[in-house]
Parts: sequence; C-alpha cells; structure tokens
Amino acid sequence: MFFMDFVIDTDDNVYVPAEDSYLLAENLEIKPGESVLEIGTGSGIVAMYASRFTDKITVTDVNFDACELARRNFELNGIDGVEILFGNLFDVVEDRKFDVILFNTPYLPTEEDEVIDDTINYAFDGGLNGRKVIDLFLNEVKNHLNDGGKVQMIQSSLSDNEKTLQKLDEKGFIAEIKATEHFFFEDITLINAYKI
Repeated sequence: MFFMDFVIDTDDNVYVPAEDSYLLAENLEIKPGESVLEIGTGSGIVAMYASRFTDKITVTDVNFDACELARRNFELNGIDGVEILFGNLFDVVEDRKFDVILFNTPYLPTEEDEVIDDTINYAFDGGLNGRKVIDLFLNEVKNHLNDGGKVQMIQSSLSDNEKTLQKLDEKGFIAEIKATEHFFFEDITLINAYKI
C-alpha cells in the first residue's frame, strides 16, 4: 500500500491507515528540529510523515505487533533513528518532555460485546463513551510537553469533542478543532492544543 511517497506494509493485528491517519498526517505542525512523540504509532505512517520535518522522533504503541510493523515500515522507507518503545501511553517515556505530541486516539464508543479479543482492539476501543483512553491521555499530556509545545490529536464527534476542549482549557491549553471530515454517522476531528 502507498501513502504519498511512502510504501506501507500492513499486518492483520495492526490498524491499517485510514482517513483519520491521513487527517493527522496531512495537518502536522512540526518545526524543523522539534522533538516529537507519537502515541499509538500503529503502522508508523504519521511518524514517517513527521520525519520530513525533524529527526527527533519517538513512537510508542501498546501493541507489540505495531512496534514491529512500524520498525519494518521505517526500514522500507529508509527512515533511520526513530526511537520505538513498546508500552501504554506515557509509561515508557517516564519524565521526558517533547515539543509536539501526536495521538490518533482509540475513540470509538465500544460496548462489552464489541470488544475484540486481539491486539487490534487497542486501535479503536474507547470504552463505553469513547473516552476511556482519551481522558487518561489528557490527564498526563501536559507533564510531557515542553513550554510552548503542542498536542495534535484525532478523535470523533461520538467521543465528545467539547469535553476534550474543555479539559484542555482547564489544564492550561489553548485548544481548537483544526480540521474535520464528515463520515456517515460521525465527524472525525483534529484537535490542536497549545501549552501556554
């Protein structure tokens, strides 16, 4: 599979890049040399696009298959030096800080009987209200962001965009919906938040 100038290998246990991946990748706000953390890298496509702006990239994923797939995709495209860490959210970066944090969140409201007993479940399972992972991320993100840094995150209108904007505001960010794409029953949104 191809994305812009990149060749992408896929894996049945890893989220295949889709419209939400493209929405984030095509709207990155990264200055040359900035340090970037991508949570939930999946295939690595967003980090690959980020590599056009900076060579200081760290990616994490709670799905080990995703870490291995991202590694293969970086190699396929001649992208060196991306730090790949296996772990949940910020657990594996401890007290480190970054200039830009990216996250295509698992945002789908998911009933108990919709949970898939496989690692691919991590990619979409947002819990009953779609916010299970989003809220954990928002509670910690400021601690891992340099002053003047930014967050770019994808979520859905099904997981309450206004609540995310409100939480970011309460935590001292200036936040906005930067881009939206409408699909059958939801809007996929890119939220940008700037630490002040």
